Amino acid sequence: MSTPLSHTPPTVLVVEDDPHLAAGLAENLRAEGYRVHHIGDGLEALEWLRKEHCELVVLDVMLPNMDGLTVCRTLRAEGNNTPVLFLTARGDPQDRIHGLEAGGDDYLAKPFHLHEFLLRVRAILRRWEWYQNSSASPAGAVLRFGGNEVDFRAFKARSFNGVTQELTEKEAMILKVLAERPGEIVSREDLLERVWGYDVFPSTRTVDNFILRLRKRFERDPAQPKHFLTVWGVGYRFLLEGES
Repeated sequence: MSTPLSHTPPTVLVVEDDPHLAAGLAENLRAEGYRVHHIGDGLEALEWLRKEHCELVVLDVMLPNMDGLTVCRTLRAEGNNTPVLFLTARGDPQDRIHGLEAGGDDYLAKPFHLHEFLLRVRAILRRWEWYQNSSASPAGAVLRFGGNEVDFRAFKARSFNGVTQELTEKEAMILKVLAERPGEIVSREDLLERVWGYDVFPSTRTVDNFILRLRKRFERDPAQPKHFLTVWGVGYRFLLEGES
């Protein structure tokens, strides 16, 4: 049995309409030390998540009454940033991208090896634990730069022009990684590993797209960034004071 991530075992919600697969996943998650709740319906899972708390949602894409992509999009639109691991019978890279763009944290195509599933569960929970711990102290909870103020715990920000911004989980995590290393060059591969895991995306272009979104939120002139600087062929450098 693996060592639990914390003194209180994380709760995993398994949303899967195949009872045999769900039972197998639940049994092995419990053997790893997690608490498990199972629901076989998308709409029912959404209602449960509006009332209850868990550390991870294992979410099948094809579900009765509401598909997994819609469940995840709705959660994110309502401000629920609970990590989501998608399960699907389709392994096409474009389907994977659709799942992650809906707000998912990882995407596993059926059939999959149980060991890989458990490794991905642990990796997602570790990344989330890192983010929460690094945002727990007052010094780590709020980032101020260039007239912007970011609250990592609330996933909210106020930009230089007074506009309130709602950050996605991935926007906040990328910004947290960069803010922990101000002035340093952070490679795209490092960002992928810290925020998603290496094999989640087929291209590092995804990181570039998230940086563009951060520039639109926080740069006075996104076309001439002062804080989120591109280091061509390598990655990015974040400057608190901005480039003069």
